[in-house]
Amino acid sequence: MDPDNPNTNPNPAPESSTELTPGQKTALNWAILAFGFAVFFHIFNTSYMVRHAGFFAKAFSVIVATGMGTIGALIGDGIRKFAMPDAMLTSGMGETIKAKLFWKIGPQLIGLFLGIAIGAALVLG
Repeated sequence: MDPDNPNTNPNPAPESSTELTPGQKTALNWAILAFGFAVFFHIFNTSYMVRHAGFFAKAFSVIVATGMGTIGALIGDGIRKFAMPDAMLTSGMGETIKAKLFWKIGPQLIGLFLGIAIGAALVLG
């Protein structure tokens, strides 16, 4: 403590970190993608339950679908991490690219779309 400056704190509080962990960044990215797809699906969906729903029902449905889609994508990511093969043997370059692309984002997108569909159906159905 500086005797000349009475405002100095001898035990300053540690600076709070607003840095996101990699898991939080992943969840935030999937949430943003889920929100975009949920809005897109609600705008361009011509099914009876979406067309005849009111504005607030659709808005609430987008919120629920975003949450469910995010949860679905994170579950898909967990399944991907558990079930992804260590090595892939394919017949050519095209098959290798397809297999690698599927195991990079496939299970997450399947979970995302299922979550959005279930979330929207729960609210509007």
